[in-house]
Amino acid sequence: MRSHQKLLLENKAWAEEKKQREPDYFERLAGGQQPEFLWIGCADSRVPADIIVNAEPGLIFAHRNIANQVIATDFNCLSVVQYAVQVLKVKHIIVCGHYNCGGVKAALSHQRSEFTLLNKWLLHVKDVYRLHRAELDAIASFDEKANRLVELNVIEQVNSLAYTSIVQNAWREEERPLVHGWVYALDDGLLKQLVTLGPDSELDRIYQWDA
Repeated sequence: MRSHQKLLLENKAWAEEKKQREPDYFERLAGGQQPEFLWIGCADSRVPADIIVNAEPGLIFAHRNIANQVIATDFNCLSVVQYAVQVLKVKHIIVCGHYNCGGVKAALSHQRSEFTLLNKWLLHVKDVYRLHRAELDAIASFDEKANRLVELNVIEQVNSLAYTSIVQNAWREEERPLVHGWVYALDDGLLKQLVTLGPDSELDRIYQWDA
């Protein structure tokens, strides 16, 4: 049996089991979504948002990309943020990175000629390294340096969200959402909270939007 066929069979088994346990389960899901959380995570296959927090479908609205970045010119990510904040009215946005991130490790290395697009994407992580070069270069171990850059990258992406008009307007008008920065450890499955920003957080004036 081919791997994609196994996925289809697993889907059928899962759907049947759900219907046996909760006959109206899919009717409820089809009725609409009211997620409390927006999750911006890494595309890494080992960090599925719903599974690592043991959440049922419908709780988390999700966007994933390499190295969990929030970039001001990425209309895909910002469209997700706008829909989640202005339409779904989420109460929390979580930016979740993970230790041993391949994208972050690649950003600590030279650009590779065969990765034309990836090089451009990872420039943003390289910028985070440049901003924190003194701290990171003081770490001798490459793996420890990469894991610290994972944390700093998450914090910078939380800041990037706070700099958007989408989030600042929601803070001003509705006092939500809280924006959290978390990091996930692959070796023990645990999440670590790094930072939380909300309506009362002080931002550098240069990033503030006019009311």
